[in-house]
Amino acid sequence: MRTFLAFLAFLAGLAICTAAFASVPTDIAAEYRLVFTGLTIGHVSETYSRSGDTYAIRSVARAEGPLKLFLDDQLTMQSSGRVVAAGLQPLEFAQHRRNTSKGAVRATFDWEHGVMRSTSGDNRSEVPLPEHTQDRISVMYQFMNLKPGAGTVTMPMSNGKKVELYTYRFVDEEPLDTPAGRFDTLHYERVTSGPKESKAQVWLAKDRFNFPVRVVFDDPQGLRVEQILVGLQAH
Repeated sequence: MRTFLAFLAFLAGLAICTAAFASVPTDIAAEYRLVFTGLTIGHVSETYSRSGDTYAIRSVARAEGPLKLFLDDQLTMQSSGRVVAAGLQPLEFAQHRRNTSKGAVRATFDWEHGVMRSTSGDNRSEVPLPEHTQDRISVMYQFMNLKPGAGTVTMPMSNGKKVELYTYRFVDEEPLDTPAGRFDTLHYERVTSGPKESKAQVWLAKDRFNFPVRVVFDDPQGLRVEQILVGLQAH
């Protein structure tokens, strides 16, 4: 259970905007399959929309298969904010589960004062807000503007409660077959500092605006969860 939720939290902890945002589609609908040790355990539906200089993203993960027998739940994450020269600039982030208030969080990003304000249950806090910080959802859509030839990608990412710095390094270019089709991809992996840190890999479709088509998450206990693209519409 904790591995599944941690993977959902990671998804989309992965990017930095370094190019002009005009080439990114204004509307995206993506469907993913979640797989654990070869078994489908969930499905993720995501939508992204841009109107002028504002954006909105919604991600809904639902339990399926064996997991649904023990955890018939749904995790919803939402991000909204501005589109600026550097890409997405989150103003609000929220996540909640359908069947419980446990783990619910809401955060606002005060860029003028460099502060993120977080509410989780009865807990309220303020943490420093580094420049270009993304939330759990917006980071995936920043990958679409990855600078060509980037060997290392470093970005601050917030889970709504705190902000941490993530670094990914380029591995190679390779073709990848998915249920949504075959893609030529850029393969990146997270740089870790020790065995207690979770490992992660992401494959970006070169001819589909660097959209993530596969993500693999390995936790320190050796458990692996994979997110694989099954459908993508963009315009």
